[in-house]
Amino acid sequence: MSTDVDHQAFRGALSRFASGVTVVSTVVDGIEHAMTASAFTSVSLEPPMVLVCSDRRSRFHDAVAESGRWAVSILSESGRDDSAWFANRGRELDNQFEGVAAHRSPGGLPILDSALAWLESETVETHDGGDHSIIIGRVRWAAVDEAPDDPLLYYRSHYGTIVRSAESEKTILETRT
Repeated sequence: MSTDVDHQAFRGALSRFASGVTVVSTVVDGIEHAMTASAFTSVSLEPPMVLVCSDRRSRFHDAVAESGRWAVSILSESGRDDSAWFANRGRELDNQFEGVAAHRSPGGLPILDSALAWLESETVETHDGGDHSIIIGRVRWAAVDEAPDDPLLYYRSHYGTIVRSAESEKTILETRT
């Protein structure tokens, strides 16, 4: 079996995995850094841990490696413009949060008002992930906004949100037993 992967097919396959959208932030020497990330997930409930993947060539990668602390804003549908802004690699670093509704985590990291939930983490491990680093963090603080309930999703280079089904995993299991 050939080990060569058709890169266009690989990217196409990955684009068919719908994911949530986050903005991950840190602060180094008083300068705020942020990036949009869909490569984010939970790792463990005990202890509470999450991971995010960061391109090794990005400014954010170097900043989070230096700071060792980072916050995650899990965006609601209203965070679409914020997501697009922090995904823009060409934006100026200085004052990049200007015009973005944000507040601070208990550790002083910027978190977005357009989020459904927020986490603040401390890096515990970093792993090689090819052109990215896999950054695992222990969650030190978490909060949720109970008001909005429409997550921002990303699928095939487009934003979207969910359409709720009347069924849940629990109701489906109940019908099987």
